[in-house]
Amino acid sequence: MMIEIETLKALQSHLSKKTLKGLAIQSLDLTSLTPQLLNKNIKNCLFLGCTIPDALLEKLYKTNYIFPNLDVPYHAYPSQLYTRDTLYNGYHPRNKNSYKKTLDKKIYDHYIKTGKEANNIKETLARRLHDHSITDALHDFLEQYEDTQIIAIMGGHGLSRTSKAYYKVASIAKKLTEKKYLLVSGGGPGAMEATHVGAWFAGQKMKTMKAAIKHLSTAPTYNHPNWLQTAFEVLEKYPTSKYVSVGIPTWLYGHEPPTPFATHIAKYFANSVREEGLLAIAKGGVVYSPGSAGTIQEIFQDIAQNHYKSYDIASPMVFLDKQYWSYDRPIYPLLELLKLRGDLNHLDLGIYDSVDKVIQHLVAFDGKN
Repeated sequence: MMIEIETLKALQSHLSKKTLKGLAIQSLDLTSLTPQLLNKNIKNCLFLGCTIPDALLEKLYKTNYIFPNLDVPYHAYPSQLYTRDTLYNGYHPRNKNSYKKTLDKKIYDHYIKTGKEANNIKETLARRLHDHSITDALHDFLEQYEDTQIIAIMGGHGLSRTSKAYYKVASIAKKLTEKKYLLVSGGGPGAMEATHVGAWFAGQKMKTMKAAIKHLSTAPTYNHPNWLQTAFEVLEKYPTSKYVSVGIPTWLYGHEPPTPFATHIAKYFANSVREEGLLAIAKGGVVYSPGSAGTIQEIFQDIAQNHYKSYDIASPMVFLDKQYWSYDRPIYPLLELLKLRGDLNHLDLGIYDSVDKVIQHLVAFDGKN
């Protein structure tokens, strides 16, 4: 098993050893440590996107694995998750054009320019390396949580900030976060944003969150020109939170900006990797709020994971809004029938209109595991 090294301090702690082996050194400038490293026996180590002086490189390349930086406008080996500050670097809510200069927009423009299904092997390799590194950083972050502490909320990107469903999702996320659960979502607008708004206002009075949502509602959906601006205005007014949440968006839907309310952001190029991984980590359960094709796709992906126990735990599938999931999109009656007939195994299903009942279902499951 390799030991991941993500800081110079961490690497220095190994320099007392005569031989360095089995280290995965990520995104470090090794110039300052070159004299010490030249005097070490170094073998079977990974160097991912490091700055390596020529003298040291000559020593390393025969007995180690060197993955160089690639000429793309993103880092192919990120060792940490993104944040609001890194993706929206330089954005100012009173200058809408400033979004065009952010890292998020630059990467999306490059993604569109080179093609969603790029045919340049360097570009496709860089994207795969990036997504691998993001997955690694995500799992490093999740190590501090028990499996059943992680709960996802799914739902439509078009859910309006003015809707009752938006407020219900935010309320569920707020209350679960206060119970020490980690909330994750697809990291975009709509129901996804509501998840992170709720987590951001955990620990504060409900009326505070209501006031924030009221301000957000002046730009109801993500295609409103002030959608991002109002989010940052709320964050300016309420700049700190004691709680964290993880958004997992994708540049495939890069026209939908990631929600800045997520404190940690695992953004992917490959949507298939992103969706499968998001459902896989949500071992505490998934709440399905109203959504259309994307949400329905996620429901059936989740069914397969639970039926086969692909990731060891079959977690609850809790549906919010009886009318929607029973009649408007009649998925729930189908799942109940398939479960009753024995066509699907290990399904823990629930459907509610009540915020508190959704929470009770998820907490009861956690108590059994």
